Amino acid sequence: MTTTEEQEDRADALFHALADRTRRDILRRVLAGEHSVSTLARGYDMSFAAVQKHVAVLERAGLVSKRRAGREALASGEVEALRSVASMLTELEAVWRGRISRIDDLLAEIDTATTQEDPTQEKE
Repeated sequence: MTTTEEQEDRADALFHALADRTRRDILRRVLAGEHSVSTLARGYDMSFAAVQKHVAVLERAGLVSKRRAGREALASGEVEALRSVASMLTELEAVWRGRISRIDDLLAEIDTATTQEDPTQEKE
């Protein structure tokens, strides 16, 4: 697998993990401080196993790390992973801003060409 493919796979995992409302909420909670999975589960109207699966998706994406403390699994948020998501979104924003800028330039060229063809035409 090439580096580009690995980066795309990582992006897929990150955005898949963030696509779910419950996972985003879990992430917010563990970024604020470490929580046991059982404590996290009490905050949702779903089974412990379901919350555990959500945490596992976040962990596979690198957004959450878990450690054992006795019988409990403690989850904490990974800030660096969030920074990489922010970086990816910034790159995508730059692409779209570039496209919008090119459209603006094209419209300005069309407006200039139209005005030159018909000098009596007033600009709005």
